[in-house]
Amino acid sequence: MKKILLASLIAISFIQAKELNPSMQGFMNDLSVEAKKQNPNIQGFDYARGEVIFTTKQIGKKGNPISCVSCHTNDLSQNGLNEHTNKVIEPLSPFANPKRFTDVKEVKKWLRRNFKDVYNREGTALEQGDVITYIINKK
Repeated sequence: MKKILLASLIAISFIQAKELNPSMQGFMNDLSVEAKKQNPNIQGFDYARGEVIFTTKQIGKKGNPISCVSCHTNDLSQNGLNEHTNKVIEPLSPFANPKRFTDVKEVKKWLRRNFKDVYNREGTALEQGDVITYIINKK
């Protein structure tokens, strides 16, 4: 029964994420399983939690207030600008940039790097899943 409930929650969480390729869906499923291990009460990934993680300023690794929005902007369909390197960042939204969220290795690398830049630590499975859910569904 628990397996059916978990599979149902995963499916509901990804209704909007149906555009993800199979490897990215697998990654999201892995994050969900890991998040559930860390907290059995988790009901799936959440857009609103992801938005809070993405937009809330923290004291970043360089000691200054920063959020994901600082580099990626509030409009994920537009270019951003890396605050540390001044390099242009292509749109994060997969609606504007179809290359986004297609390569699991790249997604893991950037999640790790960006969580460390903003939060001074790696994101939990739940946080990563929430942020991805927010980004891939924000229009």
